[in-house]
Amino acid sequence: MTNGHQLRLYNSLGRRVEDFIPSGDVTGMYSCGPTVYVYPHLGNMRAYVSADTVRRALRWKGYQVRHVVNITDVGHAVADTDTGEDKMEVAAARERRSVLEIAEFYTRAFFDDIAALNILPADEYPRASAYVPQMIEFASVLAARGYTYRLPSGLYFDTAKFPRYGELAQLHAEGQREAARVEQVPGRRRKTDFALWRAEEPGRRRVLRWDSPWGWGAPGWHLECSVMSIALLGPHFDIHTGGVDHRELHHVNEIAQSEAYLADGKPWVRYWLHNEFLQLGGAKMAKSAGGAPLLSDLVAAGYHPAAFRLFLLGGHYRSQLDFTTAALDAAQATLRRLAARIQPLRPLPQVETLTAAQAIAGPPAAATRAADPAAARALDDIDAAISADFNTPRLLAALQDALRDPDITPDGLRTVVAAADALLGLGLASLDPAGLEQRGSASDLTAEERHAIEQLVADRTRARKERDWARADQIRAELDNLGVQLTDTPEGPVWQLR
Repeated sequence: MTNGHQLRLYNSLGRRVEDFIPSGDVTGMYSCGPTVYVYPHLGNMRAYVSADTVRRALRWKGYQVRHVVNITDVGHAVADTDTGEDKMEVAAARERRSVLEIAEFYTRAFFDDIAALNILPADEYPRASAYVPQMIEFASVLAARGYTYRLPSGLYFDTAKFPRYGELAQLHAEGQREAARVEQVPGRRRKTDFALWRAEEPGRRRVLRWDSPWGWGAPGWHLECSVMSIALLGPHFDIHTGGVDHRELHHVNEIAQSEAYLADGKPWVRYWLHNEFLQLGGAKMAKSAGGAPLLSDLVAAGYHPAAFRLFLLGGHYRSQLDFTTAALDAAQATLRRLAARIQPLRPLPQVETLTAAQAIAGPPAAATRAADPAAARALDDIDAAISADFNTPRLLAALQDALRDPDITPDGLRTVVAAADALLGLGLASLDPAGLEQRGSASDLTAEERHAIEQLVADRTRARKERDWARADQIRAELDNLGVQLTDTPEGPVWQLR
C-alpha cells in the first residue's frame, strides 16, 4: 500500500456513502457554531468533536482545509421560530447584563470547552452581528429575483419558488408541510416559508436592531450561515457539518436561499455531514430540556475532558449515543490504561503534523515498513478505519490491537500511536495516567458537610426569590470558596464539588 485507502463519507444529500473528491487545492469546510446565550452542554460538544474528527481525517489524507465556525450572536429566536424574542436578548434580561456582555462571556466559555477537548482551532470564527449589512444585501438580491414576499412580521422566502426545497431532508412537498414548524405566522403562505428578515413589532423596540429596506429589525437565523460561509469560503465549497437536527430545517433553508442567490445551477455544497444526538435518559440532550450536563460538570466530578472525547469517539458519529455515568467511567478507565501503556514509548513523533503519506508511504516510514511489517499493517488498519466514513470505533480497536501485538517494535509502535492520536486527538503524547483517577465526588462529603451546602443553596434560592441580589451573590461567593460549583437550571440550582 502506498497511497492509502480512498476516503469515503456518508453524504446526507442523497443518503449514500461516496468517495470524497475535493473540488480544488483547498477544501472549504463550514460548521454550524454555537448560539452564545448559555453554556454549551455535552450534547452540543458532540458536533464539534465530530467536525474535528473530519478535519483531522482530511489533514491525515493530505488535504489542505479551510475551516469556518460561526458564532451566532444575533438572529436566533427562541424555539428556533421566525417570530418572537431573540435568544440573546432573553439571556441578557435573565442575567441582567448587556447583550454584548452575554455574547462575550458565553463565547469565551465555548472556546474554553473546545480547547479542553483538544479541538483544532478553526481558521475563522465570524460573528453574525458583524455581517448584518451583507445579510441585508443578500436578502435584497433574493427579493429582486422574486423569491420573497413581505409581511408585517418580516421578509419571507417563498419555498414554492424553489422546486428542490427539502431535498436534503428527503421530504416530499406534503411531508415538508407536515414536518414544518407549527408556529402560526399571520399571512405566511406555507409553513415551510421562512424569515429572511424579522421586523420589529409595532411599539416594541428590539435591543438588537438594524435598518433595512423592510424596516427596523434583525436577520433570520438561517441567513447568517449562507452569508458568512460564502463570504469566507467562496460561492461553493466542499463540506458542511452540523447536528442531525439541522438536516431537516436549518440546512434545508440554507440550501434554498443560497442556491437561489447564486443562481448558477450548481449544488451550493457538495457533501453534508450530520452527527447524531447524544442521549440523556433516552431523550435528546438539549438546552430546552433543562439540566443538560456541561463539560465543567464532568471535570468537577473528576473526569478528564479527554475521557469525554474518548467516550464520543467510541461511538460512530452517525449513531445515537447514550450518556451514562457507567459509560464515562469506562472511558476514563480505558484512557488511563492507554496512557499507562504509552508512557514508556515517549517521546512520540509530532502528531500535529503527521499525515498518512508520512506515516505510511514516505520516509522514514518506508524504512519502518520494511523493518516492521506489523507496524505497517497497523497503520494500514488505522487508515482503513478513518477512510471508512470516519469510523473511530474501528480506529480505536486498531490502536488497541497494535498495543497488544508482540511483533511491533518500539519504534514502529511509536509511529502507530502517533498516527492514531493524530486522528483521535486524545493527547496521548502527554497524558499522565496518575492524573486520570476520579476525585472530588460529592459522595466524599460527610452528612454534616452536605447539609451545610444544601442549606446555603436553599438560602440563596430564597434570596433570589426575594430579589435580594446582594445576599444571593454573597452566598454564591461562600459556596465558591467551599469549592462548590453552582449551576442554575430551569428546574432549580444544581451543585457539585469542583
